[in-house]
Amino acid sequence: MIDWSSCPSVERDAERVSGARVFCGTRIPVAALFQNLEDDVPVHQFVEWFPAVTVEQAKAVLEHAARSAHAGPETFLSIIESKTRGLGSNGAEAGADPQGAA
Repeated sequence: MIDWSSCPSVERDAERVSGARVFCGTRIPVAALFQNLEDDVPVHQFVEWFPAVTVEQAKAVLEHAARSAHAGPETFLSIIESKTRGLGSNGAEAGADPQGAA
């Protein structure tokens, strides 16, 4: 079990989202990130779908999970690197036009 109390990108309020752990300042459950990653959704796509979540928040959550994992942080860190490789700070792929113009 991961102790989220020391992750600054996660908060929990019994009055919001049934007390689920959410990204700070949002109503987006942290579990949504992991569910999307399990479905092979890259982090940049997740933050496009959930714009209230920043790339920095998503990375902080993944890094916190990696440090807390029983399977060994190297395993999770390699997954994080593969899922976030080439992302800019806004979640777009590096070198991509943020407006989507060709």
